[in-house]
Amino acid sequence: MQKLNLTEEQKATFKSQKENFRKQMEELKKNETLTLGEAKKRAENIRKEHKAKMEGLLTNDQKTQLQKIKAEGKEKHAAMGRQRGERMKTELGLTDEQSAKMQSNRKAMGEKMKALRENKSLTDNQKKEQMKELMKQQKENMKSVLTEDQLKKLNEIKHNRPEGGDRRNHVMKEKETI
Repeated sequence: MQKLNLTEEQKATFKSQKENFRKQMEELKKNETLTLGEAKKRAENIRKEHKAKMEGLLTNDQKTQLQKIKAEGKEKHAAMGRQRGERMKTELGLTDEQSAKMQSNRKAMGEKMKALRENKSLTDNQKKEQMKELMKQQKENMKSVLTEDQLKKLNEIKHNRPEGGDRRNHVMKEKETI
């Protein structure tokens, strides 16, 4: 947000909107009269409304800058993915064929996830469930490409990551092994 050169008024409004959003979400969580489906739908609507309000506070120049920041983030993410693929190839001793299959699988999965995120006909919860299914497919695809020894080595690597080395480290350790 610092790169957007927000005015003091915008900063104050953003802060106020963010606090209002948090309060709405907390109240929604406390509301025990709603069914799970109703609560999820309301949460989705609150998030959409919040996003629209926040974007409405930005000038056209700031919106352009935000798009640029997002594009830079996507490129950085892609570069990190390439690095991760190379590191995986080295650490697991993948053949060129295995590496190509893994890269192809990741690319196909990325395209499916992107299409899913952009699908406006699905609710956030439907998207979340379908993402879970895609992740299961990704895991199965990985099992079909890697040998038993490589899978074993991959699980060792996942469980032996240094603390703080991956912001999702604590979650990854809790997930089941491949």
